[in-house]
This record gives sequence, structure tokens and C-alpha cells, in this order.
Amino acid sequence: MSHGLKELPKEERLYRMRHSAAHIMAEAVLKLFPGAKLGIGPPIETGFYYDFDLPRPLTPEDLPRIEELMRERIASDVPFVHDEISKEEARRLFADQTYKLELIEEIEGDTVSLYRHADFVDLCQGPHVERTGQVPPFKLLSVAGAYWRGDERRPMLQRIYGALFETEEELQEYLHRLEEAQRRDHRRLGRELDLFSIEDSIGPGLVLWHPRGAVVRRCIEEFLRAELDRRGYEWVYTPHVAREELWERSGHLSWYRDNMFSGIEVEGQRYLVKPMNCPFHVAIYASRTRSYRELPVRLAEFGTVYRYERSGVLHGLLRVRMITQDDAHIFCRPDQIEEEILSLLDLAFSVHRAFGFETYEVMLSVRDPAQAGRYAGAPEVWERAEAALEAALRRHGAPYTRAPGEANFYGPKIDVYFHDALGRKWQLTTVQLDFVLPERFDLTYVGEDNRPHRPVMIHRALLGSLERFLGILIEHHAGAFPLWLAPEQVRVLPVADRHGDYARRVRDRLREAGLRAEVDLRSEKVGKKIRDAQVNKVPYMLVVGDREEQTGAVAVRHRSRGELGTFPLEEFVVRVLDEVRQRR
Repeated sequence: MSHGLKELPKEERLYRMRHSAAHIMAEAVLKLFPGAKLGIGPPIETGFYYDFDLPRPLTPEDLPRIEELMRERIASDVPFVHDEISKEEARRLFADQTYKLELIEEIEGDTVSLYRHADFVDLCQGPHVERTGQVPPFKLLSVAGAYWRGDERRPMLQRIYGALFETEEELQEYLHRLEEAQRRDHRRLGRELDLFSIEDSIGPGLVLWHPRGAVVRRCIEEFLRAELDRRGYEWVYTPHVAREELWERSGHLSWYRDNMFSGIEVEGQRYLVKPMNCPFHVAIYASRTRSYRELPVRLAEFGTVYRYERSGVLHGLLRVRMITQDDAHIFCRPDQIEEEILSLLDLAFSVHRAFGFETYEVMLSVRDPAQAGRYAGAPEVWERAEAALEAALRRHGAPYTRAPGEANFYGPKIDVYFHDALGRKWQLTTVQLDFVLPERFDLTYVGEDNRPHRPVMIHRALLGSLERFLGILIEHHAGAFPLWLAPEQVRVLPVADRHGDYARRVRDRLREAGLRAEVDLRSEKVGKKIRDAQVNKVPYMLVVGDREEQTGAVAVRHRSRGELGTFPLEEFVVRVLDEVRQRR
């Protein structure tokens, strides 16, 4: 590493190294496929990628050959050279590169920035390392399809992903985490554990919850309902469609149109499928006169909304088109804002601890004053909203980071990111203050002075969406849900066919106690039954044979702790119910 590169912050060093590796990879691919068309190749958080239009699909066998050519170029230690040329000269230089020509036309000004190393040249603003020899350990990982410019109407390119870190130890640690992430992939586990499916015959991004997955989802919903009932929330149900005029008034049509499905005509009126629940909750609040004495009004709903996501970004449960939000909207007086925000933060941390998420980061997303046109509402309204959120965060004591430009169009927000078992960061909880929708819908309450006043609206979601949260939860627990969430909590395993009647009686007693229990009556050896229950990640297995039937007992085995001994059935029931109550 050169003296100059070493003195840069690590984040900047890695950016340059990863950016440079992408160029070196593009050169290697061109050597293997001289007619290849180049897309773009940026650095990303863990490495780099580059998009290619190639004469044939890449295979896993191609990646080692590309790596070999890359390492040869790195060993040659040639310099990266920056250059500026005219657009006309750039058009001649990239005359056979269709995608580069498109990019050239979009560049402002009369000149184009290039970077060269050896005989390879690419459109690029940089920066790069000084020489190819400064590129550290890397590994090409996979090939995926990617539409040009993310537009499914454009050609499908082949994207090669690579990982790159400063040291071999860091790279190997990342590759190990990646292997573990693949083992935990919710799409594979969802299929193996029979939790959900997404069928082409129905449509991409539309989830079918199978019975076992529906059990997990129901447990989550029941838990949240009980928590919110204790905190004074009221539950509502709202339609899936509404007249276009509603979305015009709320601002969603102008600010969110690209993410909304096209409308339908009904009796001369145009209806749109809802991308949000908030205008419906606004209508419920506005359906009668409200007094200052009844505020805050907290309306909650497991509301399913529909958002148009490009097919290229859909990903199992993590990115879907049918989104069930654990949604709530709070209408309160300005003097109640801080208490409500504090209560919401406490609720969020408490809820996520129950699911096994202990560590978190908090981000305060505010507007970018330099891009005022991106936001609805007057600047002074935004200042009030941002100040109120920041005051609540300071009072709570949770460390937070300000993120200018990350606010939504109608208000600033607090985002809480929780870390999963692999250390990955997931944005789950959102708390958003909104002074805009109360203005647009002319919401009021009657104050102590008998005059109308404007309420403040708080949008909040604790889990984000049930679909995405289930995907994250599956990967966090590697499919082995804690007992209270497990779709099948106990499986009874008779040793022989003659023990089937006792096994059924044990199952029925467990069900009577409120446990989710099944019995495996197959004519298989008990060892195979245990292995199958382990594969299904059932928390408890109860083996029953002659001795257990004679004494009214069960031989208890746990999926991770192994054999726990033999217990009277009633004692086992008490122990397991206590574990469920403690959400372990």
C-alpha cells in the first residue's frame, strides 16, 4: 500500500480498492469475451460488481478464470491514469459499446472523465488506487441477472459480484458470514419448513402463507395486539382501494406515483389500490368532532398495502408487492408529542427484545434544505417537526445519528435499525412526525378554549411489514423459532405402532393445554423420527414407549440441548407453558 493510500480513512481506501477491482474485472471479462458490452461497475459495501452483456450465460466455471486474469493484472502493478476527453472523442472511443454511448449522452458538459490501466479504458469519475498492485485480497462470488438501469423494459445483463477487503483474514471472515447467511436463507428455509411460497401463476412479490407460516404470523399479530391493547390503541379495518381523489389530496399521487399500481374504473370513477393506510386512518379520525380531552387517538391496523416494486428487486419475503404493515397513526396535541415518541421508543425496544433482537442503531432522518422541492409543507413546519423528534431522542437517551436528506416527503422520522445474529443491520421500526396531512385534510380538535386546533399526526410501524419481518426472523433464528413462535412446538414420537394410542393421548393433552403438538405415527424407527423432527426444527420431541405409557410419562428431547430425561406428562406441560409465557 502506498504512503498516500495508507493515510486515507479506511472507508475511502476500500472505496478506491473496490472501484479499481471492478475495472480490473471488466478488463478480464473483455479478454475472455472480446465482443462483450460493458454496463457499469461500482464499489458496494462489501466489494464490487460489474454488469455485462455477453454472448452466452456465464457458468460457475468462468469465475475462477476471470479471477486468474484479474490476479495477473494486479501482479503487473500498472498505474491507473485519469484523463479528460471531448464527448466526440469519447463517442469514437466507445463506438462499439452501446451502453457506454448511452451514458456519454447523459453526461453534462463537453468533456468526459476516463480512467485507464494498461490497454483498458472506462468511463469513470474515480477515484482509484494509484496502481493495480494496490488491490488487496478479493473473491468473485456469483452471477445474477440485472436489468440495464434497473428497468425491466431494458435488456437483462449479467452481473458479477465480488468481495474485497484489506486483509485475507477480513475476507475469509466475510466469506464465512456469507456461507452462514446462505445456510439461513429464508427462501430456502421457507420452502423446507413449508412456511410460505410465491407462485408465478399468482404473480411475483405476492405471498402465500402456508399453515405453518400462518401460525408464526398469527403469534406475532396476537403478541402485538396484546401489547397495543395495554397501551390504549384502538383497532380498525380499512378498504384496499379508494378513489383517486383521496390519493391526490393526501399527496401520494404526486409524490409516490411510481410505486403505485395503475387504477381501475368503476362506474365512471377511478380507484387506486392503496400503497399506504394513513389516509383511511385520517378519515376515521375526521369522521366526528374530537375534543382535546380524548387525545391522543391511537389507531392501529394490520393493513395490507400494495406497492409496485420492479421485478428485478423482488427478493423472497424481504422485497414484495403485497405488504402487511403493523401500522398505527397517533393523533395528538403538540404538547403530547414528546411523551408519545418516548412511549413509542420504549415499545419498539421491548417488542424487538421479545423476538431476540438486542442491539440497535437509531437514525434521525431529516430533510435536505438544499432540495426543498422534494418535501411537502413549509420550512417552518419542518423545523418544528425535526426539533420535536430530536428533543424526544435526547430525553430518551438513545444514541442517534442525523441523516440529512433521508426524510420522507411529508415529515422527518426516527428509524431504528436492529442487528441480527450475523451482525447485519435491518431497519425495522419507523416513527414519523407529520404536520402536513393534518393540514391537507383540515383535521382539528376542540381545545380547552372551545376553538378548533390542529392535531399532530405520528405514523409508526414497529416491525415494518409482517412479510419482511418474517423473512428477517427466519434468518435470525435459522428457522429454529423460539418456542412461543414455533409453528409446531412439540412432536410426540411413539417407539412402535402399539404405542400409537398413548402418543395420541399425549398429543391431545398438550393441545388441551394450548400447545401446538403433533404425533408421528409412521412405521419408522424412532431414530428416523427424531432426525425428521430435527430437520423440521421442532423444539421438543417426546419419545413414548412401554415404560412411558405405564407411568404416564414422556422422554423429553430438545432440538439443541439433546436428551433432557423422563418427566411425568403433567410436569412437562407446566414447564413448557412457563417457557412459552416467558417467550423463550
